[in-house]
Amino acid sequence: MGSVYVQNQKPTVLFCLFVLVTLSKYNVNIGFSLKPYMIFLFALLLLSFASFYVYKLQAYEVLLLLFYLFYCMTGAFSLYPEASLRIMLGVLLILACYFLMKYVIAEFHSGSIKRALTGAGILFNGVSLLLYIAGLQAVHFQFASEVEIIKWGVMIDRSYPRLIGVLDDPNIYVFYNTLFFTYFLTNSDSTKNKVGLLLSTLASVLTFSRGGLIAMVAVLILYLLITRSLNSLKTVLSFVFLFGVLALIAHFMTNFNVFTILTERADDFLHDGGSGRFSLWSRAFEFFSSHPFAGIGAFNFSEYNLFYYGEALYVHNTFLEILSETGMIGFCLYFSFLFLVLLQLLKQKIHKQEPYLFLTFIGFLLQMMSLSLIVNELFFLYLALLSGYLRNHQSEESAK
Repeated sequence: MGSVYVQNQKPTVLFCLFVLVTLSKYNVNIGFSLKPYMIFLFALLLLSFASFYVYKLQAYEVLLLLFYLFYCMTGAFSLYPEASLRIMLGVLLILACYFLMKYVIAEFHSGSIKRALTGAGILFNGVSLLLYIAGLQAVHFQFASEVEIIKWGVMIDRSYPRLIGVLDDPNIYVFYNTLFFTYFLTNSDSTKNKVGLLLSTLASVLTFSRGGLIAMVAVLILYLLITRSLNSLKTVLSFVFLFGVLALIAHFMTNFNVFTILTERADDFLHDGGSGRFSLWSRAFEFFSSHPFAGIGAFNFSEYNLFYYGEALYVHNTFLEILSETGMIGFCLYFSFLFLVLLQLLKQKIHKQEPYLFLTFIGFLLQMMSLSLIVNELFFLYLALLSGYLRNHQSEESAK
């Protein structure tokens, strides 16, 4: 922020912000979820209220705000306005937090941001792995269970020991970890970042999230194509080898076979319909077909699915959820927003200058195909980081 208070904190403020965003599971329900990072941001606002400044919006930010405006408007005409009202309050709160994130990040240069990402990424993955180990010990490495069991940082899901760490869902964990994984991958020149890359790789693999792991592999391949560097290839191969060694050690010491679990998860995909996602996607198309222009209303898919199919579930596909709930109008607004983000990333050559920002966005898009993420704080944190980078880059260009 523009205040002396925040500037004097160096990367500590950023480190706290990044860590607290990953601790969104630990919240207070006061009609909506009051999360740690929200309290932190509003406390900073109180300390620096006189210097608060709303920076000029990027074109993609304007489109994003238009999308959310339309998204909230659809709730006024929905069959379940109570559900829409809840998400409206959530949208307003997280947008307020987004402008505060931008305000905080704008005061720091790239070096401070990267140091904060290093510390937060190592802490996030390190603590999550410790909680996972504690969970495995709590269940005595016995995974056979017909019901879902959560112990510390592990979720026993259909007899698979899936890492959730400090979060509450293994698939969401990979989504959150995408920012840290791509950052460590593209900045693996220091010992700390090498440690971070190993921890983030281990944690992501141990979620056994099929969609998340496919996104990770795609990001790795894209990274190698972008850099076209022998050193990058050596880095990737060395970490793959190290992971293999650690997996074999774990197998011999505890009979915990990562490779067997990964193979079984891949085999399950052939007959479990993507954990039921294919049926949900088909239903989303059905609801869209009946309301093609403005959709069924914000946050209404779960209610419709409960009424027609007896299950209060989300679509597990952000794009289809937007299509079913906001129709073609909302979908076009959101697609245009994503297109402008991608255009900015390529136009400003961010894929070469700060490739982690580009790779994170691609990783997010891939995971959005199997997750419902219309409102997500980590995605907004990413947008705030991108906005800060673009603002600084554009300022440098205009100064030349």
